[in-house]
Amino acid sequence: MLIAMAGLPGTGKSTLARPLANACAAIVLDKDVIRAALFPMHMIEYSTQQDDFCMSIMFQVASYMIRANPSLNVILDGRTFSRRYQVAALEQLARELATPLKIIECVCSDETARQRLGHKGKAGKKHVAANRDYALYLSIKAAFEPIRQPKLVVNTDDDLAQCLALCLAYLST
Repeated sequence: MLIAMAGLPGTGKSTLARPLANACAAIVLDKDVIRAALFPMHMIEYSTQQDDFCMSIMFQVASYMIRANPSLNVILDGRTFSRRYQVAALEQLARELATPLKIIECVCSDETARQRLGHKGKAGKKHVAANRDYALYLSIKAAFEPIRQPKLVVNTDDDLAQCLALCLAYLST
């Protein structure tokens, strides 16, 4: 199965993806980690072109993994899927792999996102994507094209265990 974590920055996609991967024996592929591995720091630009390139690499890795092990669950993390062409590319990948696609859209209140994006992670580490801030959240939110495909919407203001249970129930259908 191909599982796409969608939603604005700071809505909890990565926070939910990790325990979800543990619960359903999945591999998480993270666009931001892939970008950091591909580009030296001075060449990271967070442009649409670079985002799309990193996603194309992530899709190739997912394809390789699923073709090598068709029963593998792969979670795609790190992209908002805020544009129709991004979701269309995701659907195309699932079709090419002849694998089920599940989209989980994470949402939360603006205040929660603001707090999360202004807070350093565990042990004082900042997120690998240095451009993540509340201004980015607001910018993407203003231009977000609703995902019309079947999906689960999870409000990550709720307890993580409750969110995880909703996701697991959705994935089992």
